[in-house]
Order: sequence, then C-alpha cells, then structure tokens
Amino acid sequence: MPRFDEDFKKQIVRLHLEEGKTIRGLASEYGISKGIISIWIKQYREECQKKPELKQEHDYMLEKRELLKKIAELEKENLFLKKAAAFFAKGID
Repeated sequence: MPRFDEDFKKQIVRLHLEEGKTIRGLASEYGISKGIISIWIKQYREECQKKPELKQEHDYMLEKRELLKKIAELEKENLFLKKAAAFFAKGID
C-alpha cells in the first residue's frame, strides 16, 4: 500500500472541505480508495478538536466553501436578470 505524505493528505482534505469535491470524485481523480480519504477527513476533524489553530483553519475552509457556493448562486441570478432585462428591453422598442 502506498504511503502518502502529510501535505498530500491535507490537500485532499482541503479539496473536500473547502472546495466541496466529493470523496468519490477525489478517489477517482487521485486513484485513492474512498475509505482512505474518509479516514483522513475523520483524522483531520479529530485533530481540530485538540488544536485550536486547526479548528480555525477548518472553520475557514467551511466558510470559504459556503461563500463560493453563494457566489455561484449570485452569478446565476445575475445572468438570469441580464437575460430578462434584455428580453424586456426588446419589447419596449
């Protein structure tokens, strides 16, 4: 079984927590079992309970993920409103 360094593990956990990538997707992309990734995530969360600086980092990752999700929603709404405005502007002429 291959060994993975701590930086690589942390990167995989970050991709899941911060960017919202699925465990299945990460497993497929990096050729790692879903079980191993789940263990890394669990270990990271356990470490966060013991170390306040990691807890802050964890909270930051989750907050960033939520903000990215909101940005994506707002971009969709903005695009819709632009299309609606263009549609109604045609009707006025």
